[in-house]
Amino acid sequence: MGREPDIVKPGASGDTFAGKRVTVMGLGVLGGGVGVCRYLVSRGALVTVTDMRQEADLREPLDQLKGLPVTLRLGGHDIDDFRSSRADIVVRNPGVPYDSPFLLAARADGVVVEMEMSIFFRACPAPVMAVTGTKGKTTVSALLGEIVTAWRSYALLAGNMGVSALLELDRVERDTPVVIELSSFQIEALIEHALAPHVAVLTNISEDHLDRYRDFAEYSGVKRGLAHAMTEDDVVVYNSDDPEVTRIVAETRARTVPFGRAEPRGNGAWLAGGRDLMVRLDGAVHHWGRPGVLALQGDHGAMNALAAVAAAKSYGVPDDAIAIGLARFKGVPNRLEQVAVIDGVGYVNDTSATAPAAAIAGVRVLGARSRTLHLIAGGADKRTDLAPFADEIGATNARVYLLEGAATDSLHAMLEERSAMIAGRFESMAEAVRHAAAEASAGDIVALCPGCASFGMFRNEFDRGEQFRIAVEDVKHRVAPALPGTNLAG
Repeated sequence: MGREPDIVKPGASGDTFAGKRVTVMGLGVLGGGVGVCRYLVSRGALVTVTDMRQEADLREPLDQLKGLPVTLRLGGHDIDDFRSSRADIVVRNPGVPYDSPFLLAARADGVVVEMEMSIFFRACPAPVMAVTGTKGKTTVSALLGEIVTAWRSYALLAGNMGVSALLELDRVERDTPVVIELSSFQIEALIEHALAPHVAVLTNISEDHLDRYRDFAEYSGVKRGLAHAMTEDDVVVYNSDDPEVTRIVAETRARTVPFGRAEPRGNGAWLAGGRDLMVRLDGAVHHWGRPGVLALQGDHGAMNALAAVAAAKSYGVPDDAIAIGLARFKGVPNRLEQVAVIDGVGYVNDTSATAPAAAIAGVRVLGARSRTLHLIAGGADKRTDLAPFADEIGATNARVYLLEGAATDSLHAMLEERSAMIAGRFESMAEAVRHAAAEASAGDIVALCPGCASFGMFRNEFDRGEQFRIAVEDVKHRVAPALPGTNLAG
């Protein structure tokens, strides 16, 4: 079912930006803004970077731009940098809302508004596999990346994971397998410019980012918008157990391949006997053993594995490459990442579980594998409903260590209502980990599974995860480590 384009897509030559005045709105700290700037300069654009933050807050990305002919306007935005008098194109950071007054002014003045992903999708000469969802998208993307790399070693994995797709564009050929992880923010640009991948994967949709969108309906619609511009030659791999996701069947022209717990009547993927990953395409059935890695355990892990193998087969990846990729996969940093086992206590970093649904999935997997789960949770408010997360915690054997943040008061009250064990509230990761480690014993797990955003106490979710790792290293230096080879996946 794989497809290769007959011609290189428009824009691949890079002539689109030669001599153009481009305002990059929001440099960011995760590499995307730097990648955009370097790409635009290499294509002959006249680049102006504008960011609300001061130079001291952007030291690392600014160091990466040293020597480039880029104009910097930091500490605020000037509306004229977005109007046609100074700009032909505006490229916005995913963190900038679609309806920012500066972007509205640009569009009103006839200035084209792009994002890294709209530029990449338009210029990429190879068919793209794109993965999105409220939870699981990074694990599915990473597993897909492992699989396609086993098939063709020059495959590309990029997107919402700290790898700039644009900086990798020059090495992409027509036969390069391309896997891109997409957040809802990044999909907004694809919707605006009617762009789409060849294979789209929708893992699930639940409440998230309601601090950005009007309501859940808008957020859900953006996620499904990934498939709106797809054609009959394209494929949507979707979670048939998720009602919000299944709405995509009526919203796209693409062929659909469901995955879920039950065996479908036609094309689709399912789990047989709790251990075999099954895919049926055009009458042919393919199967592989489910890996034992922690990130693919539980119902959620099984769905992630099924999504990846179904997408790989839909893209045309051979069965043997899929088997090799599955065997090589060791999980993903920041997502049910086993950091250490110390004196029989496991330490797991699930910092990317910023949505309640993702945190619930983590608690279910870890709670079943621990005598007592010592759960570090709480943080910044995303206007999501934390009640289901509190329900899950109350129903398991968890002892909770709350990180301070705008959402923590609400979560604390919900946990008290459910008679959950609350160890206290902590103003640093080091303090929370130290207290959890002191109370944990062999057979327990200490896990960062927050269910909330990171902003306030941390720069971002990745900084939060790194601080967890550092705190665990401090614990390791204080006590003797467990025997090598201990694995929580069991």
